Amino acid sequence: MHPAIILRLIGQLLMLFSITLLPPVVIDIFYREDAGQAFFYSYLLLLSTGFVLWLPVRNKRAELRLRDGFVVVVMFWTVLGLAGSLPFLFYESLTVSVSDAVFESVSGLTTTGATILTGLDQLPHSILFYRQELQWLGGMGIIVLAVAVMPMLGIGGMQLYRAEAPGPVKDSKLTPRIAETAKALWYIYLGLTIACALSYWFAGMNLFDAICHSFSTVAIGGFSTHDASIGYFNSAAIEAVAIVFMFLGGINFALHFAGMRALNIMHYVKDAELRMYASVLLFVSISSITYLYLHHDVPEPIDAVRQGLFHAVSIGTTAGFVTTDFSAWPTFVPVMLLFASFIGGCAGSTGGGMKAIRVLLLIKQGQREMMRLIHPNAQVVVKVGRQPVNNSVIDAVWGFFAAYVACFAIMMLLLMLDGYDQVTAFSAVAATINNLGPGLGEVSANYASIDNFSKWLLCFSMLLGRLEIFTLLVMFMPAFWRK
Repeated sequence: MHPAIILRLIGQLLMLFSITLLPPVVIDIFYREDAGQAFFYSYLLLLSTGFVLWLPVRNKRAELRLRDGFVVVVMFWTVLGLAGSLPFLFYESLTVSVSDAVFESVSGLTTTGATILTGLDQLPHSILFYRQELQWLGGMGIIVLAVAVMPMLGIGGMQLYRAEAPGPVKDSKLTPRIAETAKALWYIYLGLTIACALSYWFAGMNLFDAICHSFSTVAIGGFSTHDASIGYFNSAAIEAVAIVFMFLGGINFALHFAGMRALNIMHYVKDAELRMYASVLLFVSISSITYLYLHHDVPEPIDAVRQGLFHAVSIGTTAGFVTTDFSAWPTFVPVMLLFASFIGGCAGSTGGGMKAIRVLLLIKQGQREMMRLIHPNAQVVVKVGRQPVNNSVIDAVWGFFAAYVACFAIMMLLLMLDGYDQVTAFSAVAATINNLGPGLGEVSANYASIDNFSKWLLCFSMLLGRLEIFTLLVMFMPAFWRK
């Protein structure tokens, strides 16, 4: 392991991240509000800290090893999660604790969208913009991490994706060099964000809200500038824009890259994971609309379609926007929506959850085992599309699923031990490990009532889900730290 190289990277990361605190200062000056100092002080502190860490090791050069890669990835999210909390702490009018500030920051960067803040409509524009900016930056980090970095470590959904379906969409890199890969992803991400902001603006949002919501929509984040979320606008046009861009944000960005490069939609049509992802959202949408209308919870057909479709896509993609209190609907619908978030988006997207490709492989493996019961001597091959899947990939998926279930159960039991009821504990862990945001019970609106121990536990859950379980768990293995 190379501690000096890791320290240099962390220093550079903090100095780079400090720059993102300057736009909120400009916004605060423009709106003549009082939060600008909190961001400027945070900027100075992070810039100087990063410089102090970088200076002694600035000339250290060495090729990063596998273990270094794991440490860098985990430190990336942990350090930025802590650093991002500073403006919330320095702005005295918020009166938040360290636990609250870190929770809000980690939730933003992991694009979870779980919040401890209330009264958003009265907060300064700079604070509102900063929350959205955190999600946007986190979303870009997720894409680069999932498509360009984690496959180099031999982990993550994209690694499985390429292993089972080689081809032009899932090459080892989208372009020959990782820097070019990151640049290509950046252009796609930025293009979707601009298109989303313009669409929101044309649909009726003011420019500030349009930009802010485009950040959290493309990032599949779910933070809003209003307590009522998208429901604040009460606009079918705005909801339609959100549905389109949430759906696009949940698609593998490697597919977006291939489609745009070839100017051909067949990459989308032929992709097995995308078909799985779209089919799940379609099924959940139809089920929600039908149930809401037939049980007269939403008596008007058009309202049932609006609310059922919007929440199916929002919760299913793990964005977490709402237009109404869906937790108050009949028990079947909220629980079904919550279970849809376990599948989440595609590998290599900003969506959370286990990823559609893993769920697809679990289903196909289950089908293979049933076929083996019927035909014990048959050689049954698992295929995705027309490509056979190696048994090592199936084993990796089962290993991921087992670790996921075990972590979920342990964290849920710890929340119940801390005094929370089963619905709150289950939904809080589901909403954080799937990077969804809103849950049921006490966490249906926000997480302000959760105590400090549970907030730190749920921060761990957010990171666990965002880093796809193994990346974080491997850090707790003694073998990892042995020379």
